[in-house]
Amino acid sequence: MTQAGALSKATPSRATSPRRLHPLPLRTMHWINAAAIFIMIGSGWKIYNDDILFSFLRFPDAIVIGKWAQYGLQWHFFGMWIFALNGIAYLCYGIVSGRFLQKLFPISPREVFVTVGEALRFRLRHDDLTHYNAVQKVLYLGVMAVGVLIVISGLALWKPVQFSELADLFGSFQNIRLVHFFCMAAIVAFIVVHVTLALLVPQSLLAMLTGGPAIGNARDAAPRAAAPIIAEIKTIPEVKTVPEIETSH
Repeated sequence: MTQAGALSKATPSRATSPRRLHPLPLRTMHWINAAAIFIMIGSGWKIYNDDILFSFLRFPDAIVIGKWAQYGLQWHFFGMWIFALNGIAYLCYGIVSGRFLQKLFPISPREVFVTVGEALRFRLRHDDLTHYNAVQKVLYLGVMAVGVLIVISGLALWKPVQFSELADLFGSFQNIRLVHFFCMAAIVAFIVVHVTLALLVPQSLLAMLTGGPAIGNARDAAPRAAAPIIAEIKTIPEVKTVPEIETSH
């Protein structure tokens, strides 16, 4: 094989585009999920107003979706299917691509306490978007678990007879409503924290729009092994031996 042929074989035919912190499929699912949650929360508040759980709580008409409860139900079902199907796609993508394992694990209890302490002292840094701190990991895993629970409780509310096995997990229909409501409250609290941090750290919001900084492959991201250090071997000067003097006895 000629030298030119060897070089052409070793050199890639085209430059590969760098991987981004947030790939396009992830960004697409993120914004679809945001729209679905907005629809579900607004319409859910309208449904709640029609049959309130707590006498002291009623949502203003200005922030609900649907002129009547029936319209609220239709909007809620519409958002539910988008949220459920998009959520399944997101979970599959995160597991198959290894993103969850890479970004959300491991979680150290000690690291959680340290991070919470730094946040309370307003010393928590957000300059490295490629790394999630312990509190972020717990929040993301927690909101995914709440998302699964709110879908299960929603199905049990929608079809308590057809999904009787799911309904039986909660004990009573009123318990299902309470679980569904508190899941909604947890998601709203997460959104408030999430949006606040995005506004405080604008580059994180920009990264979810553009993809963020370019990152290398997994093998490139791993710390490279240090180049072997070859110690200079110093020659030991030759020691001349003194010839033995024979003595006569």
